[in-house]
Amino acid sequence: MPPAGTGPEDTGTPDGEWLRVHPASPFVRGWVALAAITFFFGRDLFERTLQGQPVFEDGFARRAPWLLGGGAAVLAVAVLGFVLTWYFTKYQVSGGYVRVNTGLLFRQHRQARLDRVQAIDIVQPLLARIFGLAELKFEVADAGESAVRLAYLRIDDARRLRATILARASGAEAGFGAGPAAGAAAHPGPGSPSAASFAPPAPEAPEIQVLSVPPSRLVGSLLLSEQSFFIVVGGFASVVLSALTDNRAFYFYLVPAALGLAASYWNFFNKGYNFTAAVSPDGIRLRYGLLDTQAQTLPPGRIQAVKIAQPPLWRPFGWYRMQVNVAGYGTSGNAVEGNTRTILLPVGKFADVLAMLSLVLPDPGTDRPAEVFAAGLTGRDSDGGFTTTPRRARLLAPLGWRRNGFAATDTALLIRSGRWWRDLVLVPHQRTQSLAIHQGPVARRFRVADLVLHTTAGPVAPRLTQAGLDEARQLFDEQSARARLARKRQTTEQWLRQVVPAVEPAPVPGTPVPGAPYPGAPASEARTHYQQEGQTHG
Repeated sequence: MPPAGTGPEDTGTPDGEWLRVHPASPFVRGWVALAAITFFFGRDLFERTLQGQPVFEDGFARRAPWLLGGGAAVLAVAVLGFVLTWYFTKYQVSGGYVRVNTGLLFRQHRQARLDRVQAIDIVQPLLARIFGLAELKFEVADAGESAVRLAYLRIDDARRLRATILARASGAEAGFGAGPAAGAAAHPGPGSPSAASFAPPAPEAPEIQVLSVPPSRLVGSLLLSEQSFFIVVGGFASVVLSALTDNRAFYFYLVPAALGLAASYWNFFNKGYNFTAAVSPDGIRLRYGLLDTQAQTLPPGRIQAVKIAQPPLWRPFGWYRMQVNVAGYGTSGNAVEGNTRTILLPVGKFADVLAMLSLVLPDPGTDRPAEVFAAGLTGRDSDGGFTTTPRRARLLAPLGWRRNGFAATDTALLIRSGRWWRDLVLVPHQRTQSLAIHQGPVARRFRVADLVLHTTAGPVAPRLTQAGLDEARQLFDEQSARARLARKRQTTEQWLRQVVPAVEPAPVPGTPVPGAPYPGAPASEARTHYQQEGQTHG
């Protein structure tokens, strides 16, 4: 067994050997327990010091040996538990899977298929950053929560392991692809280890930064958020009611609201601070965080749906927010963590939106993407080729009937809605899992219906509201056909083999290609359209 905290990339051991996490991992995870023990035994001393009393009360000398013995026993049990937790936590990357074994009395074995990897995050809480450690989180398509969590590894080991897993999941590393040949290489017979089993780790792929969010813009977006609007309205109402009733108790209702708003502000500022987005062959890399830093890697093609939103107070500044559905993210056990991880862009200009869309949807399916997306965000009626709610149903949505509509490109379905709170939802055709038409009694009277697209759980809920009944039925049939055809074209889960066709020679790593988003990537005419039209509409 190699030293703790190392991997095959450090020692040259064969792929598939069981390895342990860093020895300091249980202490980083269990510092709360150590702090609780310290507080329990030191609380009386601290309180007596604050009250100006003697530090040690009468008779303390007789009880000191028992207290010290009890404290030492509790500390020894805690340390022993930490050591055993570390000893029985092992991980392995082999045969197209990443596996983690944990537990002493209650054993747990978790594994994730590499070709189902949806995203990989590197998380560094404040204490882990001090020790130079990081946690790896693997999200897979068929898991309701994080399938695998490796806590903690040295930051360099975590980055190398992430690069190796992404290389194998994407098909960049030979011997770990899908299919019988790959399976034979991953499961060699006794006494005949394959060459792939001893393959060196993949180097971390190069990247190019796409955008960053200035802290001033982040603060401005928080101050102009919906929460701020409602707290101001609530404060104004409290002042008016207090003046009319001569009752100052209304002010106290603002205290929990203000505390909740402050906590919400701090959470979003802490998670969104220093937000940067970059592109690499591995996928979209997002980094953010003030105290606790996080580095997400979203492989291309794993994003199920995208929503671009603009609250009313952001409109004068031209700001937008982008959220995504990714398998595993939307069903995270921690709601705050899940909401943070689904943000693709906390706040940005229209040019930033186009830049991120060029990564999520490299081929927009139209030769004028900026015009179409601008119509989806700010247009009305048939702007950009959208089909809206028929005029006969304007009573159902007097403000939004000219905005509610849809448009389809060769690669995605666009759904827009909202007059004041503007939303634009994009769903790649191959990510449409199923469709449904909903029609209530009032909608039947006006001959309109809602069309619902089902994707993975998350903050994006694609729903076309109040479309004409004939248009909804036609879109249902056409979108079903487009989704079926798009899924047939996707012949492998390995996204790199989808991006780089077999007939195109693989470029030399690190060699820039004209029009490419990162060194070594294939050129994209659609991305050129994004850039040119983004400058025109900017």
